[in-house]
This record gives sequence, structure tokens and C-alpha cells, in this order.
Amino acid sequence: MDSFAAVPAEVLEHIAFFAATDSFLGPPGGVTALLNANRRTYLALSLDSNPHLWARIFSHKFDFAAAERRLGGGTVSAVAIAGEFKRRCEVLKRIRACKDTFAKRGDLTLERAHQKSLNTSLWTVYLMMLENDDRNEKQLRDYAHMDQWLKDFLFHEAGASLMRANVADGHWPPSDERTSLAIWMFWFLLRPDDHVVDDEMFLEATNLLKIVALGAHQYALCRPTWRDFRPPYYLKESTLIEPYSHPLQFEPPSPAAPAILAYLTLINKLSISWDTINYLKPSAPIPPSTVPGIDSSEWDAEWTRGLHLSRIGRPLGVEFSGAFIPGSLEGIWEGLFTYTEFTTYAALLSGAEPSALQQGRVAQHPHYWRIREHHLLSGAGTLPITNGTNRTNGPQTNGAQAQQPDQLPLSPGDPLRAYIPQATEVRECPLGLEIKEPGRKDPVWYYSWGGANGTGRAWDPRRVRDVFITGEGHSAWGQFNLVGRVRPCDGFISLYKEYIDGDRGRWLYRGYLVGNAHGNLSGRWRDTLSPAEVLGYEGCFIMSRRT
Repeated sequence: MDSFAAVPAEVLEHIAFFAATDSFLGPPGGVTALLNANRRTYLALSLDSNPHLWARIFSHKFDFAAAERRLGGGTVSAVAIAGEFKRRCEVLKRIRACKDTFAKRGDLTLERAHQKSLNTSLWTVYLMMLENDDRNEKQLRDYAHMDQWLKDFLFHEAGASLMRANVADGHWPPSDERTSLAIWMFWFLLRPDDHVVDDEMFLEATNLLKIVALGAHQYALCRPTWRDFRPPYYLKESTLIEPYSHPLQFEPPSPAAPAILAYLTLINKLSISWDTINYLKPSAPIPPSTVPGIDSSEWDAEWTRGLHLSRIGRPLGVEFSGAFIPGSLEGIWEGLFTYTEFTTYAALLSGAEPSALQQGRVAQHPHYWRIREHHLLSGAGTLPITNGTNRTNGPQTNGAQAQQPDQLPLSPGDPLRAYIPQATEVRECPLGLEIKEPGRKDPVWYYSWGGANGTGRAWDPRRVRDVFITGEGHSAWGQFNLVGRVRPCDGFISLYKEYIDGDRGRWLYRGYLVGNAHGNLSGRWRDTLSPAEVLGYEGCFIMSRRT
């Protein structure tokens, strides 16, 4: 022991690093004996006395690039990284040991200490997945067995989500942040083939996800309400999180979008389902865990959304938050929409229990969209002076240049018309849109994303002030046109769908792009005859990029 005590500190540190990283998965058990060798080695290597060592170990076991990118390079200290490492190891061990997974049978509430422990664990793993570049997912799936923990937490009869317990008692499952974070984690880690091998768990999973996916009157798609294009307030019920010792207010994500994706993914694994009518085999969503090479940039918008919505002190207003990635909707999409029997949905709006939805039949139809994005840009600088608009190509010029002031976005319109003001005229050409709004002297010019890329004039996404969408599509019901807008504060997408023949009516599609390059559109449609302030007839939809 005397000879060991004489080992130089830098050599001890190298030994400790290799002992801690000899096994990739889980906490660094290999270094425990070294820390317990004697007081000198403990003081030289402990987390408190040598945070730089533990920051190096963290970087070996976990992903860090996204945190550095989002929190700011150089602002995360070694002490903060070491603290984050300690917390993650504690959470991973609790999940692996199935701590907090179950509630007492028959309970419809959890003790405060149980709630607090779950909040810590679920926020930690959710943020890990937003930062995932491969290592975080491996720790969660292969060491902590997070996927099995989620099945038990969400779908077991004694699961601490209390979903099954509430449904059995005739109540709707709680729409709290713990359940929401768990459903997001379920979608992040979902491997559909792993669920079809257990018939009982598969049935429970689809039944409970169906409630959240289709229960539009209980589980909102978004906060703030979809009726406000420019919400005049910030959300007050955000949660304090402290990633890497950075105290941040963060808005918990709503559960509807991942529940819709997970439900429709699982239900379409079955060739025959007693409660689902498939008129044609639809396209299912693409779970992120099945996409090779997906990285943390896929979730930059999710991070920005939660952060931006919780900023306290001023209204959300017209600021474009970055929760929508310009160009991410451009292209061809395929997917499906669902609807329940009208009598079943009317019963739900009249106060029926969730079992009525579980037992109701759901029809599915495939549909296809071609979408084009158009952007109002700030800081246009020197632009050609126009003599009017050529409806084929865009603004006509006389060859002169002029300094153009920034144009204001369209006013917020009727939410049932995708926020587009009544009587607005839209003329589309290859390079963009000329939009004339009643009451405004001059038209507004929105530049087409596809047109810009086609001519090599792509722009900085930070210049985007407003996003207008046009498109067309078809389903078994016929051909239709699409127009809509993206809400600046959170990237909430609203599309007004009008069938060309007029016999199938007009419908409003609302939702989020969950992910980015490999993302899926997930949301709900509703009728446009019911006033916006009352609950209408709704169903859900998903879309994935056609490859």
C-alpha cells in the first residue's frame, strides 16, 4: 500500500479514467475500489475534488455536443458536468432497479415523495433523449432497460402513471407532466416489433394510447390554445429544470402528438384489428429509433419550443422562436387520417367515460400531400424596384435598386381558416406568393423555399418572420387544396383543407412536426362548422415524408 500511495497524482488520474471507462454501460463501477484505497487517492480522484476527471468520464459515457450547442460553448463548467454525471448515474440505477415504476393497487394518486422522484427521473431521461447522439440512448436502453420500465409505468395495471387505474375507475387518465414525458420517451424508444410478441401488453398499450390520441376534448394538442396565433402571454405553469446546473424554466411537452404517433404505429402492425377499419393499407409513422444515424439536431426544435414558451416577463407576440425549422415542411408527404363514429364522439363530448372511446371503432384512410413553404423575410436590404407582379415568375423589375422596408406579416385570421384573414387573395408563382390582405394598401411578398433553393438564393433561417403554406393532395374522398400558417412562438402548424369538388366540406388540420429531417407530422383535424371556442368533431392524422 505504501508504494501505491507514492504514485503521482496525474498517473492516478489516468488509472482512474481507464478503470471508469473500461465498461461503457452504466455507472463507473470499476473505479470504486480505487476511490476506497486510501484517503490520498480519494482526495485526488473524488468527484468534488477532481471534477475535470469526471467531466472526461462523462464525455466517454454520454453525449455532450447538443448541450454545448444549446447552452453555449464554454459556459458549462467541469463542476456542472460532474454534477450532471452524478445525477444521471443515480437516475439510471433507479430505473434499472424498477424504482418508482408502480403505485399501490387501487390508488388514484401518488405520494408527494413519489411524484418528486418521478419528476426528477423523467425530466432527466427526456433531456437525455433531446441530446441523444447515440450514447445516451444506449445507456437508457441497454443499461437502464428504459423501454421495459416505460411499458410497466404506462400500461401495467399498477403502473405509477395511474392510467389503467383511472380508466378502471371510470376516470380519464391524468394529463400531468409525468405521463406526458413518459409518452414522449415511449415514442423516442419505440421499436414496434418488440411489442407484438406480448399480446396482453400490446392490447393494453394500444387501448391506453388510443385514449390520449383520440381524446381531443381531454388532451390538448398544444399550449397556448390553438385559437391564438399570437398569444398575448407567456405560460405560467412551466417547470424549473437544471441541466448542467443551468436553472431554466421549461414548458412540459403536451402528450397528444407522441401518443398519436405511437398509437397509429402500433395499431398498424396488425393485419386485422377488431376496432380499426382500414379502407386501404395506410402508411405508418417512422419511429426515430428505427432511423439509422439520427442525431440530436433532430430535436433542436423541441428544445427551443419548451424553452421559448416558458419565458416570463413579456408576451409571446410575433417573435419567431426557432421552434420550427424553415424548409422542413417542403416536399411530398404520405400518411393517414382517422375518424370515429359520430355517435361515439358525441357521447364523449356529453361526458362519456373513456371506455366508450376504447370500445369505439376507428376508420383510417390514407392521404397524400404536396407542400410548399413560403417565407416573409426581414432585412431584405437592397431589392429590385418592381413594376407590379408577373403572375408567372414573380415581381417584375425595371432594373433599378431600392432599399425596401420590412413588410409586416399577415394579420392573425380566423383560427378555423388556419389563421388566414377572410377574403385574403393569394397568387402563387415559382418564386413566391403575392398576398393581398383586405385593408392593406400593398400586397405582401412571401418567398418560396423551393424557389429559393432552385435558383441558389437560399436565406438565413433567422430572417424568417412568417411562414405561409400552400399545397394540394388527395385521398379516397377526392382531391383537395391546402393553405395554412405556422405559429411563430412554437411552430404549431395549421392547415385549411378544402376538397375541390366541394361535397366533402372543409377541414382544419393542426399539429406539430415531431423531429426534423426524419420527422413526422402529428396532430388532429376538426370540423370548421363548430365555433372555435367550442369542442368540435375531431380525429387524428399523421404524415411522413415519402422516400
